Amino acid sequence: MARSKSSREWLDRHVNDEYVQRARVDGYRSRAVYKLLEIQQRDQLIQPGDVVVDLGAAPGGWSQVALEFVGEKGAVFALDILQMEAIDGVTFIEGDFREQQPFDKLREVLDGRAVDLVISDMAPNLSGMATVDQPRSIYLCELALDFAVQTLKPGGNFLTKIFQGEGFDAYLRQLRENFASVMTRKPQSSRSKSSEVYLIGHDFRV
Repeated sequence: MARSKSSREWLDRHVNDEYVQRARVDGYRSRAVYKLLEIQQRDQLIQPGDVVVDLGAAPGGWSQVALEFVGEKGAVFALDILQMEAIDGVTFIEGDFREQQPFDKLREVLDGRAVDLVISDMAPNLSGMATVDQPRSIYLCELALDFAVQTLKPGGNFLTKIFQGEGFDAYLRQLRENFASVMTRKPQSSRSKSSEVYLIGHDFRV
């Protein structure tokens, strides 16, 4: 089947993308790692010894980065409904984190350890229709926040991708209710035409 013009244009941009090429050279699984690395450089969210949960982790780029910073005394747990190729040192749970079974499995493998940081780079499959895509995106962000509220230790942190648009301000208010401070980040490696930004919730309030 012949590709559409828009598909070919996307493929050309992707293949020629600086960060896609860098990811291949650096041994990372996706260009998205550079967004997290930029945020980490600025905000030092991931500390040695931290317990980190990566939601919607596949293909695993963010888990790779988190593992680098938590060190031998830390731990990274990755959850995704899709299969993910194993990463040595990362505990992967396949399943929908909205369902009870994967959530129970996470608690089992945590074995009483508190979660220091929840990260989420999740996004819905985009249709190109803002009236459809934006509510789906906000819904995923709300699910990620609900998960963080249930699992974070007091003083823990949260990082999520969100698209600016309808529902953004309301979600920001939710974050501010749960965290002592909230910041917005737009990494240079985020495509300039994209409405995506990243929100950081610092110091979880129980």
